Amino acid sequence: MTVDLNYREQGNGPALLILHGLFGSAANWGRIARELAADHRVIVADLRNHGASPHAPDTGYPAMAADVAALLERLSPDAPVTLLGHSMGGKTAMRFALEHPARVARLLVVDIAPRAYRGNQDDVVAALRRLDLDALPSRAAADARLAQWIPEPSLRAFLLTNLVQDEGRLRWRINLPVLADGLAEIEAFPTPGGAVYDGPVRFIAGRDSDYLQPDDPECIRALFPRATLAWIDGAGHWVHAAQPEAFLAEVRAFLAG
Repeated sequence: MTVDLNYREQGNGPALLILHGLFGSAANWGRIARELAADHRVIVADLRNHGASPHAPDTGYPAMAADVAALLERLSPDAPVTLLGHSMGGKTAMRFALEHPARVARLLVVDIAPRAYRGNQDDVVAALRRLDLDALPSRAAADARLAQWIPEPSLRAFLLTNLVQDEGRLRWRINLPVLADGLAEIEAFPTPGGAVYDGPVRFIAGRDSDYLQPDDPECIRALFPRATLAWIDGAGHWVHAAQPEAFLAEVRAFLAG
């Protein structure tokens, strides 16, 4: 069953839908969306179990792609759209393009390949589940506790955007139990049998990230034969946050091409 995704929209022109990664939300893409809205109708959605979108028990990509299909049926029923997805959002965008190639004008995939990953988020999930929110009076206290297991301040800040104050108590806005239990599905990438998307595709990867490996172009081009790859120096997995100007330059060049 699909859920009605929360979304933000700005700008005019060809439709561009942005999909965030695991533990992210539409809010993480504020600057990128504003910049691209100069030439596009930019839609940034919260995927299920994230942001202000509904919670649901299914964490698989067929379900997430179906949510996207339902959203686009409402917002852009007659014209193909460009999809831009990061990490989990990139896998969702790839799945949607493989299932609905006629609905996709172009595809941008950020720092993820169409294959299974194992263990990349295990430590993060374990750390989030260790937090006893009832014993923490504030987000600052949660940050201090989380630093025992996640030393990188920028990663903690990103994760703690999901922590909100509700009637004097902290709670997760994300559906943490379902995401944690469904992590194997999120790390996987089941492909529809025989499906290929032969439209223009650009993969953008961080040079310092290990999410794209030397043999990944083979599996990429098996599903996306027109795919090209770009590497951005000085960026890890969160390419758009680490090097926003270089990232925007790559996106704009692809959209203009």
